[in-house]
Amino acid sequence: MKKKILVLGSNGKTGRRVVTRLENNPDVEIRLGSRNEKIPFDWENAETWKNVVKDIDTVYITFQPDLAVPFAAEAIENFTKLAVKSGVEKIVLLSGRGEKEAQVCEEIVKKNAKNWTIVRASWFNQNFSESFFLDPILYGIVALPRAEALEPFTDADDIADVVTEALLDENHNGKTYELTGPRLLTFKEAVNEIANASGRNISFQGLSLEEYTQMLKEYQIPDDHIWLVNYLFEQVLDGRNSSITTDIEKVLGRKAKDFSAYAKETAKTGIWNPEN
Repeated sequence: MKKKILVLGSNGKTGRRVVTRLENNPDVEIRLGSRNEKIPFDWENAETWKNVVKDIDTVYITFQPDLAVPFAAEAIENFTKLAVKSGVEKIVLLSGRGEKEAQVCEEIVKKNAKNWTIVRASWFNQNFSESFFLDPILYGIVALPRAEALEPFTDADDIADVVTEALLDENHNGKTYELTGPRLLTFKEAVNEIANASGRNISFQGLSLEEYTQMLKEYQIPDDHIWLVNYLFEQVLDGRNSSITTDIEKVLGRKAKDFSAYAKETAKTGIWNPEN
């Protein structure tokens, strides 16, 4: 009998990678969880939840925009209770490393799920190529606060590999994994690696948090996005995550991808070429 797995956030950075890994598994039936699917799913519309978990064995939860937002804990509480009541046997949660609010959600999953795995991740490498740092890189000027903060940037492919293992292998039940890259870098060092890999001149400017907030407002970035970015820079990038783990190697039997490898691979796609 096929294992029926629901992937929430199936269009997201880790979700779509997990779907790709599961697609070729003959023992798995995948249901995609997003607003535009035949069976739609929306975190902000609880009426969509019941149908999407029907007949599902295992759920991968990614929460948009982040587990730190005020309504996340209530949504995770209500969704996990409904999922278990509907027959879901296992939940794998993508969590944020060093986020107090995310850890509240982790405890909710542990309390409600029959079986669970928590996957905590550091800042994704792909934030530089698939998210909010891409536009500044294309402009050639990256201005950020916390310029001195050391972060073990983690590759979304590594995260997806760990999540896929957790979804398929019951040996990961009851485990919490903290995923990091193999090396600590400042944001300036990360940008320099991207500049070298792409053959471009990209400058980095350190800002105060107040200056950064003002800059985002001038670019008319939505207030909820500004709140989230501020939270991450103020709360998470205070040094609490300036350490590396070997959990990726523990789960996958290989070392985590280094930021340099990510930068070289991504540069070849042309995503950092302003003319594309």
